[in-house]
Amino acid sequence: MTIPDTIPRAALVTGGAKRLGRAMALALADSGFDIALHYAASAAEAAETAAEIRARGRRVVTLQADLAKEAEVERLVPAAEAALGPVGVLVNNASTFERDEWDDATRESWDRHLEPNLRAPFVLAQAMAKALPRGREGVVVNLLDQRVWSLTPHFVSYTVSKAALWTLTQTLALALAPRIRVNGIGPGPALPSPRQSAEQFERQSGSVPLRRGTSPEEVAAALLAILALPSMTGQMIALDGGQHLQWAPVRDPMDMVE
Repeated sequence: MTIPDTIPRAALVTGGAKRLGRAMALALADSGFDIALHYAASAAEAAETAAEIRARGRRVVTLQADLAKEAEVERLVPAAEAALGPVGVLVNNASTFERDEWDDATRESWDRHLEPNLRAPFVLAQAMAKALPRGREGVVVNLLDQRVWSLTPHFVSYTVSKAALWTLTQTLALALAPRIRVNGIGPGPALPSPRQSAEQFERQSGSVPLRRGTSPEEVAAALLAILALPSMTGQMIALDGGQHLQWAPVRDPMDMVE
């Protein structure tokens, strides 16, 4: 599939230093994009990924920012454009994922998720849209979670942030049409989390209907497919082995109270 020439060949990838963000940044570089590589604390990994992008013959700039601080978020698109030219692709990949529950969530844990997971993607999309040159087209891809189609009461601040980002994805698809398309990717099990052992991850992946989750490479392939499908907007691709289809019996809410 061919990516339309109307999309400027510079991409901003948040959380692009490692894991899924790295895979998407490298795939974009392989497809002819120069990369603005955002990171928060992973400076060494960002430098390594940037070196791989340069080895592919593409330009790259690394940009450090705390996405929970709006003043730092606001600097990203201007810095990317100063180094690489107009941003045609924005990948909102970075997110905070920490456990809190309805009975112990605090204002701090709420803000720690909502600011980087929801507010930052909006601020970045707004800035990209305002800066996109006349006659050009853009694409925003938000990394969601397959759970937005099968909500859980756990990880309450994270879950709310991703469900809201899914709503924002659809809202912006309407607001920014016809020049900018906005879509999402909802991964299921892709890589072990910092809290998981390899055995636990394998058990989780094997529990979904297809008995396998996704991979960084498949997520990157989905990104490129979205870029190459000019009529696709307001959609989410769930790469989860059917996890969002699974059914579980309703539990008495009091069973969750210790």
